[in-house]
Amino acid sequence: MANILQFSKNDLEIIKRETVYQGHFEFQRVHFRHKLFSGGVSGEVVRELLIKGAASALIAYDPVLDNVVLVEQVRIGAYDEKAENSPWLLELIAGMIDTDESPEQVAIRESQEEAGLTVQHIEHAISVWDSPGGTVERLHLFLGLVDSSKVGGIYGLPEENEDILVHVVSREQAYQWLCEGKIDNVIAVVGLQWLQLNYQKYRK
Repeated sequence: MANILQFSKNDLEIIKRETVYQGHFEFQRVHFRHKLFSGGVSGEVVRELLIKGAASALIAYDPVLDNVVLVEQVRIGAYDEKAENSPWLLELIAGMIDTDESPEQVAIRESQEEAGLTVQHIEHAISVWDSPGGTVERLHLFLGLVDSSKVGGIYGLPEENEDILVHVVSREQAYQWLCEGKIDNVIAVVGLQWLQLNYQKYRK
């Protein structure tokens, strides 16, 4: 299949990178120029980037009971003093890839840490960029087939200040919550939409 994109990475030139802040994440200021659709080359463009790296997430699906396993935890980025929305979100199991583990290994480990899950089968579902206009983060989503019949409780690593409540809900309920805007974080939205398109291949 022919490449539908007009330009490649060779059509962008990095002039300079500056590290503005280095903490749990890195904040950079990047100077670059790039080719223009109208011809020629742009002037120098300056953008700030939050460098997060990569993360793995698991679409934990029980094909026998047609359930999904979701986790609930507080997210400070979702706290808004002017809004009534709760900063506790329903999410997929997920974690940053900050070790020498593969994305698949991270998804499996996080499933145990965040939900006490044993993944019976895992396969890559989709990888996407998270807000690449200002953030460097690649999200790798995996389908994990699980037995949800004895899942539930409170999990998380105290040393990472995790306080995670595990939910088991029907696939239909989870998708309904997505449609109603009750599930509104990008990893869960992408993962549950992918599952809705593909779940029939895994039903038993």
